[in-house]
Amino acid sequence: MGHGLYLYGIFPPPEPENLEIQGLDKQPVYIHQIENFYFLYSEALQQRYLSSRRNLLGHEKVLEEAMQAGYRTLLPLQFGLVIDDWEKVEKQLIIPHSQELEQLFEKLAGYREVSVKVLWEEKAELQMLLTENQDLKAKRDRLEGKTLSMDETIAIGQEIEFCLKQRCQQIAETFQTDLNPLATETLENDLLMESMIYNAAFLIPWESEPEFAAKIEVLDRKFNERLKIRYNNFTAPYNFAQLSQP
Repeated sequence: MGHGLYLYGIFPPPEPENLEIQGLDKQPVYIHQIENFYFLYSEALQQRYLSSRRNLLGHEKVLEEAMQAGYRTLLPLQFGLVIDDWEKVEKQLIIPHSQELEQLFEKLAGYREVSVKVLWEEKAELQMLLTENQDLKAKRDRLEGKTLSMDETIAIGQEIEFCLKQRCQQIAETFQTDLNPLATETLENDLLMESMIYNAAFLIPWESEPEFAAKIEVLDRKFNERLKIRYNNFTAPYNFAQLSQP
């Protein structure tokens, strides 16, 4: 028994054709047209979809398969959007926002989103920091085995933390300097875990991805295994397809 329609994303003309894609709950994906907007949807078998890994990947996979089929310009909709009928979509999305949606299509045409996340080993970085900064190392060594006042402990801790932050900042700046010029837009996102020191999305011309990937390789070699770089070169443009909030 269906619970309505699950929406994945919106495409501009021409209408995506011959898409044989399986959506959430193994449902076939269809296309519905409202004016100049083509919605990708499937029957919703649940009223609410939990944001489990499987569901999130299933949602993403539908959009990526449509892009791989050649329909590269799209506005991804947020995960979990179930609607009762198309009238609501028209009233709440198309009528108030059609101009803005058209502008987003224009902005995204010929561009793709890629993302870079950088992680480091804090312990290894601390060792490197102390090796490079003998004054700081000497201070820390003098403190070992001594009974310290709370103030002394805090002071040395703060100095070390400040120096680690600086290192982190320098690494982020190296990535920005090398990668930002290749993008028409960049967006820095929240750091998702303690070991993550940089997390950014880039909007780049579709054809220049190999050049971007080559820069990532160069950065990887430059840091010589100090960092873990996670590069995603193919994703729906979530970061650059935001409707401005009313």
